Amino acid sequence: MKTIVVAGENVELHADRVVYWPRQSTLMVADLHWGKDAAFRAAAIPIPLGSIDRDLQRLTRLLEITGAEQLVLLGDLWHARQGKSRDLLDTVARWRTDHAQLEIVMVRGNHDRAAGDPPAEFCFDCQNEPVCQGPFAFRHYPEATPNHYTWAGHIHPDYELVGPGRDRLRLPCFHLTPTVGILPAFGSFTGGSGVHAQRGDRIYVIVEAEVMAIPIPS
Repeated sequence: MKTIVVAGENVELHADRVVYWPRQSTLMVADLHWGKDAAFRAAAIPIPLGSIDRDLQRLTRLLEITGAEQLVLLGDLWHARQGKSRDLLDTVARWRTDHAQLEIVMVRGNHDRAAGDPPAEFCFDCQNEPVCQGPFAFRHYPEATPNHYTWAGHIHPDYELVGPGRDRLRLPCFHLTPTVGILPAFGSFTGGSGVHAQRGDRIYVIVEAEVMAIPIPS
């Protein structure tokens, strides 16, 4: 875990691909894409199931570690309508019952608009972007928000490290520009998209259980 200052606030970047805002007891998570494996299987593509169980276990552990009272989902909770199986919804319902006191705000992403909101009994506060709290704006798309610092997802950022002998390694990362912070995808069954840092950006790569700052050439 690495603590940094953004818009005058201390925030924690966790190796499990989340951001925690201690002052508001808020955990931010992006791009879970639940049901992606089931959607692939519905299309006759043989993908093993089980990513939802791993993700919920990780999420539960992070809530316990941080003591978060609010969970902000930065879009693409679902992958596709076809993946919202009865088993998946039942699994999420049981998890929600176990965390009934947790406030959950969901910013709708592009996949969510196609897949639909969670059932009303899940008690998710589903909103269109931006959702503003204090100095921060929560979005799915990484776009600047006037008078706020944006936290977003959507692009699943990773960063390529180049070593001696032209060795190359891609690692999931947090990509912070002067106006927008982009989280890596939380979902177990997601890919990544390479990012290119500009002067003034900050890159923090995830290496196993560590979050490491990467110097940006001036």
